[in-house]
Amino acid sequence: MNARKSSADKSGIKGQKRIRNSSNEPSGIAYLLGRAERAVRYEISKRIAPLGLSLRQYTALSIFSNSGALSNAKLAERSMVSPQAANELIKVMEKSGWIIRIPDPNHGRIIQISVTKKGKKLLDEANIVVSHLEQQMLEDLNQKQIQALQTHLRSAVRKLRELG
Repeated sequence: MNARKSSADKSGIKGQKRIRNSSNEPSGIAYLLGRAERAVRYEISKRIAPLGLSLRQYTALSIFSNSGALSNAKLAERSMVSPQAANELIKVMEKSGWIIRIPDPNHGRIIQISVTKKGKKLLDEANIVVSHLEQQMLEDLNQKQIQALQTHLRSAVRKLRELG
């Protein structure tokens, strides 16, 4: 067995097609996705700050809005922060009147968190800002290309979840 195959076996990609450019180096897609993610996070943060909203708060409001009432633990899991960070986030958001905490009728220790009308209005304003950013970011692509990009990114995320 040669060294290249041995290292491929150890990395878990034996038998899978390898995405390489002509110099047999990684394609750079993971690197580009990371750079894009950091750039998008930076731009969203900068553009929603005038609304009095942080990126974590925007993410949490989006999660609550799309998922209905959730517990602190579920928010932490879905927003990829620690339960302690989610708890601090929730305290600030509740104090601002963007969310409300209600005891779960079926589980005495679980508190369900929902978006208030004030929180939904703020989320709608932030979504307009983010939508405008996406339009600017993708202005060189036509609708078919944008749909293909969405499909490919969803597929990549799905595959990465399967690996985990």
